[in-house]
Amino acid sequence: MNEITNLKVVKPKLIEFPKIGSSPLGYISVAEKKDVSFDVSRVFWTYYTPEEVIRGRHAHYKLEQILIAVSGKILVDTECLDSDPVTFELSSPNVGLFVPAYCWHTMKFSHNSVLLSLSSIEYLESDYIRDYEVFRKMKLDYGKS
Repeated sequence: MNEITNLKVVKPKLIEFPKIGSSPLGYISVAEKKDVSFDVSRVFWTYYTPEEVIRGRHAHYKLEQILIAVSGKILVDTECLDSDPVTFELSSPNVGLFVPAYCWHTMKFSHNSVLLSLSSIEYLESDYIRDYEVFRKMKLDYGKS
């Protein structure tokens, strides 16, 4: 049996973080250990992404992440090894999307969107699955198990 057939697939899911404050004062949201299913090893943010650009276009072997639209709206298309594509809309700064390993994802940004990512491992190029045909083959192999 190969490595793919032994995988336990985890699905992407929305996580709502606490929203503390009020309209006249403003708000703060906090992500604590109890809210995140992994230790955060890397934090990055993406901004000034033109609306016609599609980012992502990859999956990871190990990395898990939580994506948060701290500003604007971001559409995230996801596809797991065992399911059809699902689209999530991130448009509230207190809601994040958990993206597990082996989940192909693409992102489309509205004007002036800012995406924050909490990642489980530091950047490692060898962790990326950048070729959709490779991912599709993995998905077919997983489906045979």
